[in-house]
Amino acid sequence: MKRNYEYKTVAIEGFTKKYKIDRLVCYEEGNDIKEAIEREKVLKGKIRSYKIELIEAQNPEWNDLSKDWFEGMDSSLRSE
Repeated sequence: MKRNYEYKTVAIEGFTKKYKIDRLVCYEEGNDIKEAIEREKVLKGKIRSYKIELIEAQNPEWNDLSKDWFEGMDSSLRSE
């Protein structure tokens, strides 16, 4: 959640800030950080059309899945 908040508020430098990306349109949950890192590496190696198919299978309207995550949240808790 912290990482998404940083992206949404453009708090960190990088790809999302450079290209003004502020919507979360697809995500996967897991319990193992090593598996998550490996999955991220696999996805980064895939072609754009594969990634678009993955998004559209889960979220065909490309809605911002994190739109309501931070409403009413105390700003001191946003960095957790």
